[in-house]
Amino acid sequence: MRKSRTAIPPELDRLELTIRRLLEAHDALRKRADAADARVQELETAVRDMSTGSMDPTALAADVERLERENRELRERIRRAHESVERIRARLQFAEEEA
Repeated sequence: MRKSRTAIPPELDRLELTIRRLLEAHDALRKRADAADARVQELETAVRDMSTGSMDPTALAADVERLERENRELRERIRRAHESVERIRARLQFAEEEA
């Protein structure tokens, strides 16, 4: 029985898979590095703005407090809406069982 000349040795398949995984890992690391670089730029700009006085830390703190309060209120509204949906669902289920 003769081996086919077009058969690819399993080592080459493993090598190709390994290279593909390395390239995917490289791409993921490149994306993380790019995101980190962008974040560093943001932070450097914020520090520069604060040190030059163009950004008021007191106003920034007030904005953060306002946004946190708004976030709490929105979470509470979502919780209440979820409870309402659950009550409606239970009523519908009851009505379907009775029908």
